[in-house]
Amino acid sequence: MTTIADVAHAAGVSISTVSYVMSGKRTISQETRLRVEQAIAELSYSPHASARSLASRATNVIGLQAPLRSGVDVNVVMQIVAGIVREARAFQYDILLLTSDDAAGLERAARASAVDALLVMDIESHDPRLSSLGALATPSVLIGLPDGAGAVPCVDFDFESAGRLAAHRLAELGHTRIALLGAPAEVLERHTSYAERLTRGFLAGCAERGITGTVHATPSSGASVDVVQQVAADAEVTAFFVHNEAALPHVMGRLARIGRERGTHADVIALAPADLAQSVSGLTDAIDIPAEELGRAAARVVQELLAGGETPRVQLLPPRLASASDSPLGVPA
Repeated sequence: MTTIADVAHAAGVSISTVSYVMSGKRTISQETRLRVEQAIAELSYSPHASARSLASRATNVIGLQAPLRSGVDVNVVMQIVAGIVREARAFQYDILLLTSDDAAGLERAARASAVDALLVMDIESHDPRLSSLGALATPSVLIGLPDGAGAVPCVDFDFESAGRLAAHRLAELGHTRIALLGAPAEVLERHTSYAERLTRGFLAGCAERGITGTVHATPSSGASVDVVQQVAADAEVTAFFVHNEAALPHVMGRLARIGRERGTHADVIALAPADLAQSVSGLTDAIDIPAEELGRAAARVVQELLAGGETPRVQLLPPRLASASDSPLGVPA
């Protein structure tokens, strides 16, 4: 069955633009309108009456699905939510928090005319919610980047570049065998997009510099010290890249203890919000996750969609490395 997402893809526009052409809710350029109308005709698309009705009404509410699944760092999620709320308030929109974690919750909010747009978090590499979002007339934005991102706009931090950046930096410091202490096992088992992209970038960066990188699922608790102990048992591992906010203080404490016992020092780069990185000692460098800015950026894309504008299909916030001297470094070539 042809969906509104198919029409948007064929016309080279956003789903919301197709919706506005059909409803007449906003002014669309003649050129764009003709492209959409041609795509509708060629694909024989016939929207449901409920979708047409939804497109013609406004609630000034954005639905936000932020599932707090196992292994998710709540503090980072709340920073993203804070950015969304502040930006939405600036253009006089409220936020409706959806407690579901599946497509059914998104469909209920959209088809009940409860929201003008949807923001969806905790995206998996092959997220089962995408097909449902593509069939809805409600404009949607993902905070995350699934594989083969299609018609739904995506906003996220560039985790793949962050992984590559960390590997390059540790190679520059002279290390030849480094370890990524990453997301908990349950996050990896769900094929959460950010974790897989970070791993991909890290391993690619290691290969580019001719060094060995290993990846280790790390519990978000004091149990993370067991993983640190096991990895550090290999004396050839001399540096670590840590992306697990809840585990970071435990990891740094155990590495400090191991260093004292052996009379050695391990270089450590953390990928974490700046306030957390600054609260622990012993880091060599840190890559900031600009969580609140990520939320603001996603809300701005929603605003642009609701205004009938065109937005990039994928918008990624670039990583920045802060050295011990606090000088920002870009992604190495």
